[in-house]
Amino acid sequence: MKATRTTRRELLGAGMVTFAGAAGLSGQARGQAPGTSGATTEQIVRRFYKTWEQRAWGPFDVLLAENFTFTSANDDDHISKDTFKSRCWESQKDFIHHFDIERLFSRGNEAFVKYLCHTTNGKTFRNVEYVRTRGGRVEAIECYFGGHSSFPSAVSAGKS
Repeated sequence: MKATRTTRRELLGAGMVTFAGAAGLSGQARGQAPGTSGATTEQIVRRFYKTWEQRAWGPFDVLLAENFTFTSANDDDHISKDTFKSRCWESQKDFIHHFDIERLFSRGNEAFVKYLCHTTNGKTFRNVEYVRTRGGRVEAIECYFGGHSSFPSAVSAGKS
């Protein structure tokens, strides 16, 4: 009987097919987020902001823990993942073009991120966010942004 050899390229291709298939599964069947097991908090946070640019909920949902909460000064007090999707994701996904992460400090499962967000209408705003991860996923975000006269943001400019 002849032994079959598998190249690294073939293994990588098989892994990508597996990842693509897993990304399409429902949250209950998915288990741990594909590609995030063993990832550092910094890697998870960077992936979170990069995934916004895809404008597709499936890959984004994979990064969020089932018990995910979001908090901001815009009347968002530990809102659930479902509320975050309808209130924040749906209203902002087509407005956000991309993020430039200016500062990212992480320790353990926590991080502070300062980013410059570029909007689809050519404007920018900055936010600072505290991010907590668990099990390779984003568990909580607290977003801090300025008021009308002190710090440009999508919310303060009436663009959200």
